[in-house]
Amino acid sequence: MEFPTPYPEPLPNKLSGIVTAVQANFYWVSFSPPALAGPTPGQSFPRRLLCTRRARLKKIGQPVMVGDQVEVSDVDWSGGRGAIAKVYPRQTILDRPAIANASQMALVFALASPDLEIHQLSRFLVKAESTGLRVLLCLSKADLVSLQVRQDWQHRLQRWGYSPLVISLEEQDQSAIGALGDHLKDQTTVISGPSGVGKSSLINRLIPQLNLRTGAVSGRLERGRHTTRHVELFELPGGGLLADTPGFNQPDLTMAPQDLANHFPEVRLSQEPCQFKDCLHRQEPGCSVGTEWERYPVYLTWLEELIELQEHRAQRGHHQAGVKPKSREMGQVHHEPLLSVKKYRRTSRRRENQSLDRLRQSSSHGLDELD
Repeated sequence: MEFPTPYPEPLPNKLSGIVTAVQANFYWVSFSPPALAGPTPGQSFPRRLLCTRRARLKKIGQPVMVGDQVEVSDVDWSGGRGAIAKVYPRQTILDRPAIANASQMALVFALASPDLEIHQLSRFLVKAESTGLRVLLCLSKADLVSLQVRQDWQHRLQRWGYSPLVISLEEQDQSAIGALGDHLKDQTTVISGPSGVGKSSLINRLIPQLNLRTGAVSGRLERGRHTTRHVELFELPGGGLLADTPGFNQPDLTMAPQDLANHFPEVRLSQEPCQFKDCLHRQEPGCSVGTEWERYPVYLTWLEELIELQEHRAQRGHHQAGVKPKSREMGQVHHEPLLSVKKYRRTSRRRENQSLDRLRQSSSHGLDELD
């Protein structure tokens, strides 16, 4: 980081900025140019400071997240440091990845290497829909498949309720990249998706000066290798912020069973409401959703998974019976009961001796009565 010398006077001691990265107990806070313009032409303040969190915020349990709008005080311009004194109210909050004030989510999936798979794609889409953010879908590595395969996937996803952008970083025609840039302008966008689909390469194309590290796909397992280790916000040249996130292969589904259908556009776009408000769309009487949509079997599988999880939680709450989750193929989760601790715990010698003493006493008492 370069600092202008000498600094213009007077220097501001309190500024508002955005947390762009979190490293251990330190926070990188970036500031917009209008707030940092120097009083004379050619002079400017540092665009980013390394900050700590005030003890008062820690004491009241106020966390600081990437994307937070914060107030920084006691700025040490020569050292490039400051202290976060206030966190402004958040508009949105995501837990995984942990980021605040995002306005939309861009899911990136590859058409090939690794192959596009319905269950994994649907799981990411449902998780993204559950955040309440606007969802953009990008299909990368279009140069690895034929034009017919691209069109088939586009038509297929349109029936799901999405209009995907098909992009390639290798082809000469970059109109799709430009269209994506238009969607990202003046927005705070979270880029997500499984590992190996080209998220870091795409960000490098959108923000050339970053030069993020990229990795190849495993040849044996056809899975991507994790290259992004933490969440960080980057400024887009045309305006807006972009959050790169670590790749996940199977995001968790944590919504209530009755809310699952709301995260499938096919269900939301049905013409008529169901007869009963608590309809789970399993061919109940008066259900208007029906079964003639491609992802219906996927919906039923996850619905049963969420019902099972809800029942185990209720059982644990009422009967204090602990369970532990076990992952299966395709991201399915089932729960096994924990072993009873008391049943398999060895009795202490002290308790054994006390039991023997009571047994002897009762035996001697019985003999006295016989005498």
